[in-house]
Amino acid sequence: MDTNQEKRENKVLLISLAVIILMVVTLAVIGFMFINEPTEVVQGQAEATAVKISGKLPGRVETFYVQEGDSVKAGDTLVHIHSSVAEAKLMQAQAMTTAAQAQNRKVDAGVRKQTIQSAQDLWKQAQAASEIARKTFERMESLYKQGVVSAQKRDEAQAAYKVAQAGESAALSQYNLAKSGAQQEDKTSAAAMVTVARGGVKEVEAVLEDQYLLAPCDGMVDEIYPQQGELVALGAPIMSVLQADDKWITFNVREELLNDMPMGKEIEVMIPALGDTIVKARVYYVRDMGDYAVWRATKATGEWDSRTFKIKARPTVTLPNLRPGMSIIYQPK
Repeated sequence: MDTNQEKRENKVLLISLAVIILMVVTLAVIGFMFINEPTEVVQGQAEATAVKISGKLPGRVETFYVQEGDSVKAGDTLVHIHSSVAEAKLMQAQAMTTAAQAQNRKVDAGVRKQTIQSAQDLWKQAQAASEIARKTFERMESLYKQGVVSAQKRDEAQAAYKVAQAGESAALSQYNLAKSGAQQEDKTSAAAMVTVARGGVKEVEAVLEDQYLLAPCDGMVDEIYPQQGELVALGAPIMSVLQADDKWITFNVREELLNDMPMGKEIEVMIPALGDTIVKARVYYVRDMGDYAVWRATKATGEWDSRTFKIKARPTVTLPNLRPGMSIIYQPK
């Protein structure tokens, strides 16, 4: 009796084990039949053009009119840079311009009337002296011919007459020079000095224009580098502005996926940071990265090495809330 019962229990155990094995096999077969390969996902990120704001004026950061994250329009004032050295140079250049203009007016005005009158009076005096010397010489010449005076007296009178004539000629030249005023070369030189001085003022003013830096485009203030009150050098970047209308998406993909992302194709991407928003983007850039960023050791299996390509695509719709660095998901079909 005990032996029969033991046999029955062993038989039940074997049947139960067989049923369990059959169920496991059945489930395994069903699983293999319905298992699909995992969906391949390509992850990229959003990018945007960053414009660095810098100027020609070295100085101290006086005031920031924006903060990081602020939206700006083209032409908005971003920062004020103060430079006492540049302002001093402007005052110096303006003073030089004033002096050059005064000198130019003086040259254009010519010689004063009093100077011309004085030169005319000297010429008339020289004329009178020359006339007296002429008459004296003529009398001496007549007396010499009569034998009343010696040849020496006659020669002295003649020499005095020639000296008077030379004095009259010199006085006439001075009078004519006073009437004609400055030479044309002097006028040209004075006018050129005014032009040079004005150029110096414009040069300093051009540098001082950069004491107020303006936004070159619509966008968002991405990063501010110096702190208020710090000194900045010539051409040093003050901040960067992300262009609002120049955003794109980048992917690094293996070359076997290039067939799904050819140039000009519109692909659907998902943006998790924007509530899993699905948008279309058009591929406009494909380039070999020149390395094996997603390299597989396939030569051991007789296959080929998969190279990596950089893909860029631009959204077909405007996404104001899209920010650089946000993840972008693409699932090849």
